[in-house]
Amino acid sequence: MSSNSIKIFAGNSHVELAKLVARRLGTELSKAVVLKYSNQETSVTIGESVRDEDDKKDKSRAPITAKLIANMLTVAGANHVITMDLHASQIQGFFNIPVDNLYAEPNTLRYITENIPDYKNGVIVSPDAGGAKRATSIADRLDLDFALIHKERKKANEVSRMVLVGDVKGKTAILVDDMADTCGTLGLAARTLADNGAIKVYAIVTHGILCGRAVQVINDSVLTKVVVTNTVPHEDKKKVCPKLDTIDISGTLAEAIRRTHNGESVSYLFNNAV
Repeated sequence: MSSNSIKIFAGNSHVELAKLVARRLGTELSKAVVLKYSNQETSVTIGESVRDEDDKKDKSRAPITAKLIANMLTVAGANHVITMDLHASQIQGFFNIPVDNLYAEPNTLRYITENIPDYKNGVIVSPDAGGAKRATSIADRLDLDFALIHKERKKANEVSRMVLVGDVKGKTAILVDDMADTCGTLGLAARTLADNGAIKVYAIVTHGILCGRAVQVINDSVLTKVVVTNTVPHEDKKKVCPKLDTIDISGTLAEAIRRTHNGESVSYLFNNAV
């Protein structure tokens, strides 16, 4: 007989996050073996019964970038998707099943108030126009000023100049963004803020992809600290980058899973860190 319990399965991309989520839910990872063959085909073997159970697959950084992927998940049997800070919220429209796109903002707010001693003398900064909405929301909730960096480009993916719109002189600048890839933009933005009188520069990013020369860029930059959530594994990079810090969002994911399993609203999570 089914106990209608929650079973957590992990892919290969971030087993540690899956373990943290399972621990928050008072359970352990369910048995599964994921193999990738030399021809790039993937084999998934479930090692226990899931009949009538509530199954959650934790596979961070799934490439949800097109309707094709959405259809594949639906055809595979998914009837609900929980994700974190989609790069474009319009992606939710690709799905024909419910999608809960959680936000790291509550956890970001808590990190700022608990870990940046002089945050009240701070300015929230968006590194580009696209992130202005996110930055102004955080600034409003903390009752802080807001600034924006305007990027001028000679060609695609090459920033020629950054122009600061706002005042950071004598203040702690806190850059907020949803994703850091090679960290080139963050490094240049930090230098721009320092040149305009910022006494410290923090960067808080949801998804720390941190590929290519990212670690070297951070180490060589004027950034005081770069804070990322653990949606993407980065423990190996922390060993060689003392400026890196982590926000654990497993509690938010676990609470969303629990609420979905029990038929409760997840709206609480949009305003509260867990």
